[in-house]
Amino acid sequence: MIEIRRGDELGESFRRGVTEVLVHGFAEDFAYFSKDPKVLADAFEHMVILERFHVALVDGKPAAIATVTEGDQECFDPSRREFQHALGGRHGLISYLIVRSQFLGAYDGARPGLAEIGFVTTAPQNQGKGVATALMKHLLRLPYDEFVLRDIKDTNAPALALYRKLGFRESHTRRVKFAKRAGFSAYVSMSLRPGK
Repeated sequence: MIEIRRGDELGESFRRGVTEVLVHGFAEDFAYFSKDPKVLADAFEHMVILERFHVALVDGKPAAIATVTEGDQECFDPSRREFQHALGGRHGLISYLIVRSQFLGAYDGARPGLAEIGFVTTAPQNQGKGVATALMKHLLRLPYDEFVLRDIKDTNAPALALYRKLGFRESHTRRVKFAKRAGFSAYVSMSLRPGK
């Protein structure tokens, strides 16, 4: 059975499990920080704002996650000191600055009533079992007039297929520089207005 709860309702004892799902799901994107999932979890655990994370539980353990933010809300609160403790002085400082520049700050279209869903990922052992679908359906019942998903890699066919199945439509495509090296050519953004 899949149960969906907000991270702050689950409490601090779930912080590590939520972070582990996050770092496993985005290991390729977080590889600069570290290729070791434990080190990544050590570095990222402190900055997760649990009230912004929605967690799908399978057998009482985090199986999939997604963040929901509105307006200028953030889902991370990074600490330079914590990054340096986990990653070392210089690398920790650079990593902290990257996180601040890439993961923080509302985007241009942010407004009250519009929810940005981000960092959607499923733990490897739970992929293909409908967990992400259940989580997304739950999020789409939240009281917002519009939902957006930003910067999905165009090579992430399973995610794009799921979002289209749920009614999301492409709203913007942003080409990436050095596509061959990046392994994908564009970021896709999608939006959904419930009932329209």
